Amino acid sequence: MTHILIVEDNELNRDMLQRRLERKGYAVSCAVDGPQGIAMATTTRPDIILMDVALGDMDGWEATMAIHADPRSATIPVIALTAHALESDRLRSIEAGCVDFETKPVSLPDLIAKIEQHATVRNAA
Repeated sequence: MTHILIVEDNELNRDMLQRRLERKGYAVSCAVDGPQGIAMATTTRPDIILMDVALGDMDGWEATMAIHADPRSATIPVIALTAHALESDRLRSIEAGCVDFETKPVSLPDLIAKIEQHATVRNAA
């Protein structure tokens, strides 16, 4: 079973996404901010991380760079989640080390396709 870590500071967004993914058969853990997401990435070793980019004191891009700087979590793929569909946000996400980008509100079929693509690549390695 694919384990997903959601890093999202908005409780409603986090709970809604967690419930939808669990109904699709995924194991889901949640972090409420960047530092907690970094810690959980190294301790729970999820197959993939869904990272909100607007997290407050430490944004999702900073958290992604910290996750990839740690050898224990460096290979975990991160998909950026943002309410902004700007090309600059997509480019900044890729520069920070994210493997993909999804805008909010999330299209569940599109997000699941991205999760499957990137989790499969990691698990095959």
